[in-house]
Amino acid sequence: MRITDGWWQELVRTLFSRPDEVMLDLGAGGELLVARVRALLSALALLLPLAAGLSGGSATEVSIGLGATVFINLCAQIWLVLARNRRRHDWLPYATTAYDVTTTTAVLALLHLSDPVAPFNSIVVWCFYLFSIGMTALRNDGRLTLAAGAMAMLQYGSLIAILWARAESPDQLISVDYGIAEIGTQVERLVLILLMTLLTVTIVYRMQRVIELSGSDGLTGLPNRTWLAQRLPRILESVRDDGESLTLALLDLDDFKRINTQVGHLAGDRAIRHIVSSMREILHPRERLVRIGGQEFVLLLRCPIGNAWERLDRLRHLMAERAFVPERGSDPLPISFSGGLSAYPVDGSDMSSLLRSADRRLQVAKQEGRNRVVARDA
Repeated sequence: MRITDGWWQELVRTLFSRPDEVMLDLGAGGELLVARVRALLSALALLLPLAAGLSGGSATEVSIGLGATVFINLCAQIWLVLARNRRRHDWLPYATTAYDVTTTTAVLALLHLSDPVAPFNSIVVWCFYLFSIGMTALRNDGRLTLAAGAMAMLQYGSLIAILWARAESPDQLISVDYGIAEIGTQVERLVLILLMTLLTVTIVYRMQRVIELSGSDGLTGLPNRTWLAQRLPRILESVRDDGESLTLALLDLDDFKRINTQVGHLAGDRAIRHIVSSMREILHPRERLVRIGGQEFVLLLRCPIGNAWERLDRLRHLMAERAFVPERGSDPLPISFSGGLSAYPVDGSDMSSLLRSADRRLQVAKQEGRNRVVARDA
């Protein structure tokens, strides 16, 4: 029972929490893919009124279909332009998803003007609910999928309830072209929307877990080198656009192998977590701590290099005051670090150049006796 409860709790936590930054970056690319797919589907949808006209559809139905497809093609191009913008719009996935679902509902409502039963039994238009939900998987955000599913069920259920209540007689729910409107069929459609939502949510959850495992350090839960390589270009772009400062700090624990030798690897793992808790205390909002190796860490500090040096010097003293105690009653083990700093864009404009500058200064710190931070070249 505990395993089941834990699994559901983890699923709910993952789906309703803000995704990792890497997931959002991948989702931004997915939004562009969705915009392109939407534009393609909208162009192909122009064939639907033509097909309806050739199959003997009413002039009203063909006109509604033609007007709707022209409108969605215009909107598709607008969404495509916004998705191509290099600066990610956090609201864009929700806006486009609401548009996809609401447009489907609007077309079904318009079909009521040509045939009262069309909104109940139209297969082609109704399937766009499923397309709208399925496409949210490309954004890697479970919250978006749940919102799309809930919106589709609410809008379609409300539309059917309103049109059903407006029918003055059972004869208005019978059509030569669309058959008989039955309440059971509408319930089945709502269930299918729910099933599509659950399926898409499962896919998104699985993708999120894969990205979390590939971009996180298993011991500390911190982002790892993979995360840093994927995310740092976006961070540098944000810093440049906002006119802020960023300092990259490369830290290496001094002679940490002696911890594993003296007290064992399990205690060494506890020591790493102890150190990480101290490092996290100096972080400000929007700053990051990354573990890139067994005893190497990178801090992305949104401040000038001089301020970063002062903060890391305080961290050195903090770690000296909080010596690691392997187990109750044992002697505390002092742990220190050496560090090298590099400033964006003075010391580099990409990950490789910034790490190279920081590592050069880190080596100087080690040569000068360790347990110090170097911010400038000699």
